[in-house]
Amino acid sequence: MKGHICYAALETSFFFMPNSVLKYIMDLYRDTPELSSSCQTSVNLASASEDLGCRRGEFSRKHYGSVELLISSDADGAIQRAGRFRVENGSSDEVNYTPGTWRRTDVHLENPEYHTRWFFKYFLGKVHQNYVGTDAEKNPFYLSVVLSDQNNQRVPQYRAILWRKTGSQKICLPYSPTKTLSVKSILSAMNLDRFEKAPREILNPDIQKDLLVLEEQEGSVNFKFGVLYAKDGQLTDDEMFSNETGSENFNKFLNLLGDTIILQGWAGYRGGLDTKNDTTGINSIYTVYQGHELMFHVSTMLPYSKDNKQQVERKRHIGNDIVTIVFQEGDDASPSFKPSMIRSHFTHIFALVRYNSQNDSYRLKIFSEESVPLFGPPLPSPPVFTDHQEFRDFLLCDHTMINELTKHLINGEKATLETPTFAQKRQRTLDMLIRSLYQDLIPDLHKNMLNRRSFSDVLPESPKSARKKEEARQAEFVRIGQALKLKTIVRGDAPTSLVTTGLCRKEPWESQSFYNSFPYEIVCSDSWGQSLLVATDTMGVMLLDDTQPLPVQVFDKTMVVKQMHVLEPQDLLIARADKGKDARIYVYRLSSLKRGLEERQLIRSKCDSRENKLEKTKGCHLYSINTHHGAELRIVAAIRNKLLLITRKPLRPDCLCAVTMVTGPPDSPVEEFQYIREICLCDPPVVMALVDGPTGENDNMICVAYKHQFDLINESTGEAYRLHHVDASRVNFVAAIDVYEDGEAGLLLCYNYICYYKKVCPFNGVTPMIQSNTSDFHFSWNQMPNSIVCAFPYILAFTTDSIEIRLVVNGNLVYTAVVPGLQLTASRSDIYFVSSAPLNAASNCSSRDTSSQSSPQTPTAYEMPVFPSPLGDGEVQSKHIFKIPLSNLVGRSIERPLKSPLVNKVMTAPAPSVVAPSPLTPASHSLSLSRMEIKEIASRTRKELLGLTEEPSSKSENTGKQRKMSKKLVEDEPKTRALRSTSSDR
Repeated sequence: MKGHICYAALETSFFFMPNSVLKYIMDLYRDTPELSSSCQTSVNLASASEDLGCRRGEFSRKHYGSVELLISSDADGAIQRAGRFRVENGSSDEVNYTPGTWRRTDVHLENPEYHTRWFFKYFLGKVHQNYVGTDAEKNPFYLSVVLSDQNNQRVPQYRAILWRKTGSQKICLPYSPTKTLSVKSILSAMNLDRFEKAPREILNPDIQKDLLVLEEQEGSVNFKFGVLYAKDGQLTDDEMFSNETGSENFNKFLNLLGDTIILQGWAGYRGGLDTKNDTTGINSIYTVYQGHELMFHVSTMLPYSKDNKQQVERKRHIGNDIVTIVFQEGDDASPSFKPSMIRSHFTHIFALVRYNSQNDSYRLKIFSEESVPLFGPPLPSPPVFTDHQEFRDFLLCDHTMINELTKHLINGEKATLETPTFAQKRQRTLDMLIRSLYQDLIPDLHKNMLNRRSFSDVLPESPKSARKKEEARQAEFVRIGQALKLKTIVRGDAPTSLVTTGLCRKEPWESQSFYNSFPYEIVCSDSWGQSLLVATDTMGVMLLDDTQPLPVQVFDKTMVVKQMHVLEPQDLLIARADKGKDARIYVYRLSSLKRGLEERQLIRSKCDSRENKLEKTKGCHLYSINTHHGAELRIVAAIRNKLLLITRKPLRPDCLCAVTMVTGPPDSPVEEFQYIREICLCDPPVVMALVDGPTGENDNMICVAYKHQFDLINESTGEAYRLHHVDASRVNFVAAIDVYEDGEAGLLLCYNYICYYKKVCPFNGVTPMIQSNTSDFHFSWNQMPNSIVCAFPYILAFTTDSIEIRLVVNGNLVYTAVVPGLQLTASRSDIYFVSSAPLNAASNCSSRDTSSQSSPQTPTAYEMPVFPSPLGDGEVQSKHIFKIPLSNLVGRSIERPLKSPLVNKVMTAPAPSVVAPSPLTPASHSLSLSRMEIKEIASRTRKELLGLTEEPSSKSENTGKQRKMSKKLVEDEPKTRALRSTSSDR
């Protein structure tokens, strides 16, 4: 069909037609069945290829189970105990999901020690500074600061740890060779501005031992778990603990858990068991998982007493374990285990394992006490795992039952430590240790030990007048720290939870090389099919494709674009260009831009876009669009302290193809937009987000951030409601992200180092319910982010030199990737970011640093981090563009909306006014290419060598040279991984 484009591009043509023409078109449409069927196919394709960003913000906590009241009774039916537990069984009745749209997420250790134990990894055994002071409430605190290089990636930065009775706080601050950093500014970034006694530096090297003890209060790096054997039909804990021996299936399960060891003389982690006199049994089960030593308290291996009905010795160990595995015999029809059967105030998590001999599989079910925060990974549906004897080999991925179970146990125990019961105990212990250490330092308050630098600059080196003396002190400081680190490693308490395999497991956030050596600064961008539409600071707007060696010019440098959105299902490009009073919002049809590229028309300029600008948006400094624009596209433009609401109504599907056949859409979609209303604010907004109401009838909201607050504004009435107040002297607003938990709207409010989740539904008429909710939570980033991307189950923070990856449901850290010169450019579908690191350097950007585990040695002088050398005169640092496929993060198969505009096209170079990028430097090949990537590269190279690529009729010498260059570059530059997880042993 001629003129076949996305139906959304034609939607408003009916609104501007005479009634007679409209009636003629409708009659033609009804009398032509072919038009009706073709139109329906177009509508279905458009709905099936909805923008990926529309679904990225949807998440559900139901994957992690639901809270139930569990009651246990004896054989006579009398109620014994009851308790509220969150039950996770991974069954399909737990989550109302469409088959094929959700699968289990990747299995991760949450808050891994090699990311969270900063003092051991970055401070201990290295030159750093420690300070002591008291806050306004006269509570002592300690501050440690180190200037380090992230994993030798030439990314110098300050790391700071603040110890208070409420816990430790960690942040990263950028390093600047021209701007010094003071202790006061560091504490201000941690929201500590008032003091009773100003901090003073501690020069005694023995302070490292005390600070290491404070860090160890965060939790043990080794774990002990209980294993309880229950026969079929046993309903009380006395019956379960009285099983003298286990069955053959139980012994088989123990062999999967770990190795059977002899306790007497055991030198490893013992988990509270006696290793000298056999008072706690002769044997036990032990294993090491990703650097964590695990000891299992097995009920049938602990001492058994025929005279003691309650088996106190067994309960003394298993009853004091936070997590207990219950292996229950019998089939699904027999009475199942309930946590209320066990009398224990200490055990918070039970993992129920049942074996099915018919298909040789295990079924897993998790019970968590109601106060335990959510933890992962969520169980698959159904939670049935096939028994593979070779599971112990770490070459296997984490889909085996034991690996799934082990990470559930470790993550569960870490989550339990955040419950009020354990958090209060830890806070009392930490407060006691901090005050005791402060009392020990009081005699030295008036000596030189504590008054060397107070609120001074954190200098990387000492003054020249005392250089030799300072170097001797630093050498002694480092020697004591490295000896302490070695002692901790030998003792087995070092936080070295690293993958112990030699192969690297593919992670969901692993990126791919998209475009190398791009010579211009990128202001903003958005994905268009498989290509990337990029707005530069000096050379206009270009279209990049990973299969083409040169960018294609779309707009010349007169169009200075500051913000853009590519909406493929609606055939729209929305862009905000220029700045100040000349700024405006422009709208284009993607189909028109695509035709311009295919027909090699002239590059568009600002003058060519006069018919594409929305006039009332003059002076717009910010705009936002709604994420779910299936029913109606809404744009809110901020013009100083005024909000302008603009909508674009969709066309009825039954009228769509007739318009295409008879009239065809106008080249500019400006007439399709209508201005609804203006809303006045007290200040210009810094951040905006549109929140969709459950009905879309007068309940849509706008979240704006200004001053020290986030407000929620009703689109229909303009009324504002206070959503969140920021209690900080300085506020750096990052983002407000609309997310939808089980269809109910919520907001992730990100500012400074904080990310706060606030639920704003259900709505009560036009007034949102924004009171405090039990589902609200917040967490802190280690480094202040510049951009935030939410892709359930992950939330990613892009800083100046790292990508920090956490889980949305609880904010727990999963991974930190070091990426020098980082800048997020696009995230509506796939995630694109720019880095100054080449491929071979970026592939090693892993935060699993092994330098902290090197053998101790005493340096002769202070060792400065290796800083990047400045660029020479006239030298331009090229940028490298990488892509993280969104489908890898969200764990679902998503169809791409449209093909790339450059499909089967070898484009010519830009116009002479555009400076072509420098030739790409061949990158080192990676050995981590997948089979699909190798197949794609081979197919593409074969087509080009055989001359199967479509070529224009008129060929010039320049075009031929570019085609040869394209062939060579495609052969020499396969897609490689940018953030490859490195592996190292303990």
